[in-house]
Amino acid sequence: MHTRIALPRLLLGLSWLLASYPLPGVAATPALGTRAPDFKLQDQDGKWHELTDYRGKWVALYFYPKDQTPGCTAQACEFRDNVAGFREAGVVILGISVDDVDSHRKFADKHSLPFKLLADPSKETVRKYGVLKSYIGGMQLARRDTFVIDPEGRIVKRYVDVEPKSHSQQVLRDIKELQQSKSR
Repeated sequence: MHTRIALPRLLLGLSWLLASYPLPGVAATPALGTRAPDFKLQDQDGKWHELTDYRGKWVALYFYPKDQTPGCTAQACEFRDNVAGFREAGVVILGISVDDVDSHRKFADKHSLPFKLLADPSKETVRKYGVLKSYIGGMQLARRDTFVIDPEGRIVKRYVDVEPKSHSQQVLRDIKELQQSKSR
């Protein structure tokens, strides 16, 4: 009887422990105020994007674990539902996961996502941002983190391991506050 209860608790504890330590080859998370690491990744349509393409604009760069999963779908649809507010504020939304271009295309089409999902199957970008997370069984996925990047390309806000629902509303509010404080 006790073994049935103890084993799941042990596995949960081990997964937390593994997630708490950085993986080999994973950079530390870039500090606030530093230049955001550049990348060159393909979107769901196969078009290449570099962070420098968005210099002069505010960017909400969100990392998520996996296409078509409940939490990631809720998060993407939340950004979709608030896209008008982001556009009005002059903010570009970019989502990144370790899924491939084809997976992103299916995900974006199924949920009518009006922003770019960038494919990082090599995990190079998730490593640069320090958001690679290891799960039991050896699966490595992006952690659900978001970075706000200002028009000069600096990280001005970071959200760690976010709750998928209502997150985009918080990001939009914070960006508007940051924009107001910069215009003073």
